[in-house]
Amino acid sequence: MKYLLMIHVNPAALDALSEEERQAIFAAHDAFVAHTTETGELVGFAALADPSNSRTVRIRDEVTTVTDGPYVEMKEFLAGYTIVDCETPERAAELAAMIPDAKLTGVEVRPVMHSSGSEM
Repeated sequence: MKYLLMIHVNPAALDALSEEERQAIFAAHDAFVAHTTETGELVGFAALADPSNSRTVRIRDEVTTVTDGPYVEMKEFLAGYTIVDCETPERAAELAAMIPDAKLTGVEVRPVMHSSGSEM
């Protein structure tokens, strides 16, 4: 079964970290990718740009509008995701707990119902 591990980040929590602590988080992410690659559970991952770089598209009454910024104002935002393929939801939660951001904010684990493409 595939699971989407959504990494949520609070910019205030990141800003409070020292450069050494930030580097430790990056190293822990690298270790997580290496581990899940080795176990064959890694399907794919992506780090997302800051929400201030996003655009929101809406269609109302057949008129498309595009606005800068995220869809909603929030304290935490989706910073990235990993897709894993593992046997149980418990194992997916174990893997999510290995992601260093779980110690700062949270990692949401959601089963993938349907996917397409070569990496999914």
